[in-house]
Amino acid sequence: MASLSTQRLVLKTLLSLPSPVLRLLSGGGAVYRGGRTLDPRLQFLAAQARGGQPMTAMTPDEARRASASAFAAMSPAPEGGVRIEAMAIPGPGGEIPLRLYRPDAQDPAIPILVYAHMGGGVIGDLETCDAFCALLAKVTRGPVASVGYRLAPEHRYPAGLEDVLAAFRWAREHAARFGAPQGRAAIGGDSMGGHFSAIVCQELKRAGEAQPCLQLLIYPCVDVASESASMTTYGDAFPLDRPTMDWFMGHYLNPEDDPASARLSPIREPDLKDLAPAVVVTAGFDPLVDQGEAYAKRLRDAGAPTVYRCYDSLAHGFTAFTGVIPGADVACREIAGLVREGLEGRIC
Repeated sequence: MASLSTQRLVLKTLLSLPSPVLRLLSGGGAVYRGGRTLDPRLQFLAAQARGGQPMTAMTPDEARRASASAFAAMSPAPEGGVRIEAMAIPGPGGEIPLRLYRPDAQDPAIPILVYAHMGGGVIGDLETCDAFCALLAKVTRGPVASVGYRLAPEHRYPAGLEDVLAAFRWAREHAARFGAPQGRAAIGGDSMGGHFSAIVCQELKRAGEAQPCLQLLIYPCVDVASESASMTTYGDAFPLDRPTMDWFMGHYLNPEDDPASARLSPIREPDLKDLAPAVVVTAGFDPLVDQGEAYAKRLRDAGAPTVYRCYDSLAHGFTAFTGVIPGADVACREIAGLVREGLEGRIC
């Protein structure tokens, strides 16, 4: 088997071909849906994926190995100028692995950001978001704590959520240890990590605790029971389609869980007042795009300072594709800049 560096080089070379060639190799012209045109590189990756085994035909362990290999081939080397430290903290189900990212040029006024990776609650790990967390630390000039929460089906709902909530509280109380303001922290994540982050803000409100100084929600799932238009328009999108979403929830939820409850579908919480300022990001070719946009609007209408961005030509999971998709790299750097502004209190 070719080395990881060779795989990255081959993939990057292929995806550097002119857009018309990539579309031709993908079997046709541009993919245009819902007023959006898919990035030709993602179109090529989607065409290649159609020849492989779908995640829905895999066991969770098989899916973890396959996705880890794919993410590794598409991720860049982490940003320079960032120190990385592995550690573990106490959690409700045992030790929670954390990976700390501290920029060399750290600003002591920037709060720590607790980050949860994508993966539908079933796949993903600290490696999944390694490059993006390093980028966040570099651009924001603040520490980032990436959470290795428990995964289903070995640990079904609410285990992962409880780990992320515990990690947030721990980071808030130990922030000064990492050169950040004591007693303050932000929360963020992509996909399932964004789902957890939105719920953490609501959980803290219910507990009478102070809100995070920022919530970063990247293509979040905020409505497990959603039947919005994008669930159909982009229901067969790559890499997240409707069957894969159902596969994730089949492993994540318990039989007695109510998908419409606010603790699983935070957009269904009737009162969104007094929640943290938010940066909400969606991808155009994503079944979740409508619900992310709707949640941003509801936060804004409830009085939370909110910035919303949709990257129309990109697809779900793009934070892990920055090594081979230039548009994803640009988007992630823009997102990191928005987070910097949010952590400085400049979202209005």
